[in-house]
Amino acid sequence: MAADMARRTMLDTDIFSELMRGKNEVVRARADAYVKQHGRLTISVITVLEVAKGLQKAGRQDALTRFVGKLASLEVVPMGAEEAILGGRIYGDLERLGQPIGRADPMIAGIAVLRGLVLATGNEEHYGRIQAAGYDLAMDNWRTSPPQ
Repeated sequence: MAADMARRTMLDTDIFSELMRGKNEVVRARADAYVKQHGRLTISVITVLEVAKGLQKAGRQDALTRFVGKLASLEVVPMGAEEAILGGRIYGDLERLGQPIGRADPMIAGIAVLRGLVLATGNEEHYGRIQAAGYDLAMDNWRTSPPQ
């Protein structure tokens, strides 16, 4: 579902990673339009962890250093106790329903829901499970929807 561009949006790790690689023109166009309207991109502290872990694991120290240098230009949304509790509730509900999706996605969803942010993600299957479990998570797939 295409979200209203006026709403603040937080990028999921998959969309942010695609943006970093620069290979998806639709994602790039969405990011450019968003930055023009909002001034900068927003990611969660969980995305910072996931990107740092991936680059470290791959032995890409130069890329990790560049990533750390770019953090100042981004809005990095922290995860406090309320977000952690909501993320844990989502995580527990999905496991109870036999629909687990790992730890990171429920934490990212908890941050987005509590902060009233749209989540830009291509991972509609995982986050759709969160919506199906009754959580009010707004999503926008930047891979398939052009900027408005």
